[in-house]
Amino acid sequence: MQNNVLILDFGSQYTQLIARRVRELNIYCEIHPYHHIPDSLDPFKAVILSGSPFSVRAEDAPHPYLSKIRGHKPLLAVCYGAQYLAHFNGGSVEPSNIREYGRAKLSMIKSGEAFFKDIPENTNVWMSHSDTIAQLPENGVRLASTVDVLNAAYRIEGEETYAIQFHPEVYHTTHGKQLLENFLVNIAEVPQTWTPAAFVETTVETLKEQIGDGKVVLGLSGGVDSTVAAILLNKAIGKNLFCIFVNNGLLRKNEFENVLHQYKDMGLNVKGVDASERFLEALRNESDPERKRKAIGNAFIEVFDDEAHQLTGVDWLAQGTIYPDVIESVSVNGPSVTIKSHHNVGGLPDFMKLKIVEPLRMLFKDEVRRVGKEMGIDPELLGRHPFPGPGLAIRILGDITSEKVRILQEVDAIFINGLKKWELYDKVWQAGAILLPVNSVGVMGDERTYEKVVALRAVESTDGMTADWVNLPYEFLQEVSNHIINRVKGVNRVVYDISSKPPATIEWE
Repeated sequence: MQNNVLILDFGSQYTQLIARRVRELNIYCEIHPYHHIPDSLDPFKAVILSGSPFSVRAEDAPHPYLSKIRGHKPLLAVCYGAQYLAHFNGGSVEPSNIREYGRAKLSMIKSGEAFFKDIPENTNVWMSHSDTIAQLPENGVRLASTVDVLNAAYRIEGEETYAIQFHPEVYHTTHGKQLLENFLVNIAEVPQTWTPAAFVETTVETLKEQIGDGKVVLGLSGGVDSTVAAILLNKAIGKNLFCIFVNNGLLRKNEFENVLHQYKDMGLNVKGVDASERFLEALRNESDPERKRKAIGNAFIEVFDDEAHQLTGVDWLAQGTIYPDVIESVSVNGPSVTIKSHHNVGGLPDFMKLKIVEPLRMLFKDEVRRVGKEMGIDPELLGRHPFPGPGLAIRILGDITSEKVRILQEVDAIFINGLKKWELYDKVWQAGAILLPVNSVGVMGDERTYEKVVALRAVESTDGMTADWVNLPYEFLQEVSNHIINRVKGVNRVVYDISSKPPATIEWE
């Protein structure tokens, strides 16, 4: 792939956001750790240096090897990158007397600069630093300042090298997208050819060449990623794709039947396997969240393996891996600490000896949806909220029984259907109900009850890495609560979770 943008990652929490903003300009980009720069830079038309939690003044500060980049490729240095270029090229970086974090305004913008085309003075930018550039590097030309930061942006004379102290990738930088467009499109002249249609066309051709006449097995989940991967593969190899959709007994109410019906209309070769009893048996008397996840993962491997072995001549395993998973595996500091295990067919045993194909490995979640839309997948399926691989098992705190699953399925159905009825579903990134391991006293009619408590959870997010609870209308919550208590036997109390991530997680286990 030509006409790409290379993003060198120094460990910033915002690096993925840079990539997403670049992709929104219909420009393909890749993230690589600063210490693993690709051997060949020929495919890249421009380079962006990310921010970092490090200080350039620290002994362990990241040092990228830029001799093949500076002066050879248009270069944009963001935050740490801007400080790095100054500190090691004749300028100086010092501790700031005022730690500037959050919104600021560009009080001065040098006129006539292509880099700041269509960006007005006093525009909002987002700062996040404790050091400041006290002196520009050799041949540096100041382009913008804020009240507290003299050198908020600069360029280096004689090069297509630009540097900014603020973050254009975050939402709070009002003209951040315009700035990236000015650099990438107007200065670096990167063609805007990265579109869903182009991705589908090139990916299908690549899959045909990669797989040939081989047979592929894919574990469908009913979610967006595996569905889009299946349709891409179906376009490429047709009847040689074999999809397996496992009912682990922990899906939403009627989901197994509904999803199978949806897939039938897509022309996919899908086999539905109802293994509910097998999963419930594997979870018997298990309360620990991590052991529940592992029990479900092991049971899935066994069921999937049983079904895959009934197929002959299969030599490929397809997975719905997406780009954030790839980035995480090659991050600056290596894979991050595991907060919780993930349920994924990547854990299939070695003896299956299948080659891996991952059609979506270079896409972000929002791009997966756009590709799905391009291929005509039902908008209702593409707009489905994320649902955890272990299903309702991690929304039932404590041990799992078929009765608890029944209760939570009924509660969840009332909540989700209520969101759709009130036209709130598409305004929420993820919603679900949690069955708590406590009973509470209640009164129904003239009788005392001692029944289950359920918590409702609804969050807004873009990628699940951070999330805010949704301020649902009181009237909606009142209606849903009444319906749950009146219609679901075994529940007499409903609460609403108003925790954000961080410090809480979206799921409770």
